[in-house]
Amino acid sequence: MKIKPLGDRVLVEDIEETEEVKGGIVIPDSAKEKSQEAKIVALGTGGTDDKGKKIPFEVEVGDKVLTSKYGGTDVKVNDQEYKILSSSDILAVIK
Repeated sequence: MKIKPLGDRVLVEDIEETEEVKGGIVIPDSAKEKSQEAKIVALGTGGTDDKGKKIPFEVEVGDKVLTSKYGGTDVKVNDQEYKILSSSDILAVIK
């Protein structure tokens, strides 16, 4: 199955942060804060302004981005977890 976002939406895959355990304390996955870093997997068809003119995306597939903490909708496809969010939920591109 393949997902193609519509409009100004973007499909992203969370980037798992590496965990360094100090002092032997292990934090369970359920207690960890969700990562705000993600990789863009697919772009939608693009948004339009008030006059119907296409608004180009400021990101590209493969970009590493910082997303808003509570934005987007979680989806699972072929045992892989993704998030679909509006392009306005992308805060920055990580270079």
